[in-house]
Amino acid sequence: MKEKIKAFVVGMKRPRMERRVPALFAAVALMGFGVAVFDMIGFGTDPCSVMTMGMSMNIGIPFGTMQLLFNIVMMLIVIRYDASRIGLGTLANMTVVGYVAQFFMFVIDQFPALGTLSMTARIIIFVPALAIFLLAASTYMCVDMGVAPYDAIPQIIAARKGWSFRVVRTLWDFVMMVGGALLGATAGPVSVGITLFIGSLVAWMSVYVRRFFD
Repeated sequence: MKEKIKAFVVGMKRPRMERRVPALFAAVALMGFGVAVFDMIGFGTDPCSVMTMGMSMNIGIPFGTMQLLFNIVMMLIVIRYDASRIGLGTLANMTVVGYVAQFFMFVIDQFPALGTLSMTARIIIFVPALAIFLLAASTYMCVDMGVAPYDAIPQIIAARKGWSFRVVRTLWDFVMMVGGALLGATAGPVSVGITLFIGSLVAWMSVYVRRFFD
């Protein structure tokens, strides 16, 4: 246990913390905003959110709380097998993304007209929303202060089994996306696109974002 606590503390220490911490919380907040926008335009959300939305709909627990509980369960698995992957970024992702998304979903629901947007309007909104989400995800990864339990589990599986991380991650996202869809959540182009291409897009954008923290 002491070693796991030490690993967590070490994960909290990085150069340029005065940049990393604000960037971390801005990134996870923007990711939550992106989830709400994707949900509004009906193109589906990221696979993890698809699963937790489906669970939220069936269990009756608010989305933010469902997202937190889901991540807590997965974090217990991560702590068991590789606590070094947990840091401030882990806690920020677990607690901020879901509740920010839930807040903006509530705000959006106060404007019924947003639920009747034309396909053209939805596409126009989608393009900048996707760019913001990718920038936020890249920043979150480049801050390098721990990853979400959802992201850590496929990393651990790939590392322990010697399998390709990209294959494991794609299968992991696919299972979550299908599971959420079966529970009644919307799995659309955004869900499929993130499952297949998010890794490559984030890696490409991270080349530019990482310079801010070097």
